[in-house]
Amino acid sequence: MKRPEGFDKSAAQPDPLPAKSRWKRSPQPEKDNTSARVLKPGPSVANPEAKPTAAPKPTAEARPRPTKQRKEPNPEAHAKRQLRRAARARKRAEKAELRRFTRRARTRKFVWLSISGLVVVLLALIAVAVFSPILALRTVVVDGTDRIDPAEVQAAVETQQGTPLALLDFDAINEELSVFPLIRSYVTEIVPPDTLLVHIVEREPIGSVKIDGVFTLVDPAGITIQESAERIPGVPLIDIGGADVSSSAFTAATEVLLSLPTELRARVESVSATTKDDVSFVLTGVGQRVVWGSASDSDEKAALLEALISTRSSDEAGEFDVSAPSNGIFRPS
Repeated sequence: MKRPEGFDKSAAQPDPLPAKSRWKRSPQPEKDNTSARVLKPGPSVANPEAKPTAAPKPTAEARPRPTKQRKEPNPEAHAKRQLRRAARARKRAEKAELRRFTRRARTRKFVWLSISGLVVVLLALIAVAVFSPILALRTVVVDGTDRIDPAEVQAAVETQQGTPLALLDFDAINEELSVFPLIRSYVTEIVPPDTLLVHIVEREPIGSVKIDGVFTLVDPAGITIQESAERIPGVPLIDIGGADVSSSAFTAATEVLLSLPTELRARVESVSATTKDDVSFVLTGVGQRVVWGSASDSDEKAALLEALISTRSSDEAGEFDVSAPSNGIFRPS
């Protein structure tokens, strides 16, 4: 019977050990024990702060971790979670649809709110402008006056001092200025923050009328501008035969004077009329007389008179007859 391999080995002979390293340290020379210095391990000279590293500790063999048994999902809890997710998704979808369908209404609401805010701001500004004492009347400026004293007009409007510009009583201003006969018309202008401008148009005199020995300067409406005991220079004397300024003779005489060119009107010395159809006047200089007739066709008569005057010398006495606008005549005296 064959023995197994290795059976005949002696039990006393152990297995040979692994060969050890045969490296030997080279013999070092002997040193004097008195001068010998035992060096202890420490930080190197190059890096004195370095600490000596400790030898790694042998790690234990990794032990297998026990496996965690996976729990079976609860079908009821899973269904509830799915139901909650579906409900949240449905709410988000409903909100998105609601925003989409109400976009026009929300836009309209925003527009109305913007307009309402703007109206409120405007009303606030108007309230400040109307009732605030910052915009109250403090200064009155008068212009356009020649015969009227501006200080008198300012004094008449002083009743409105301290009143907000938007609350000025223009009826009261009109009543105060109506006492000035020389004011033909006026225009007021508000200049914020505290100024009122009064633009005055004075009455222009058309001539003077002698009534009861007093020369009265009047405008075309017969309003008295000035009175004087002597004849007022620079304006023609209107002779209406003692009639009143409201008569038709005065109206015809003033219409004829107004139809004359400015240069020719300045040469009129006097004008007379007893009725509306027999107006005549005298020019300065040698006393050339003009027979005008009625106040009708005054523009044609004025053009015809200028043409006749241009053909005659200013030193030639005579009479111009333009009562028929189609045929003018000069009669030397």
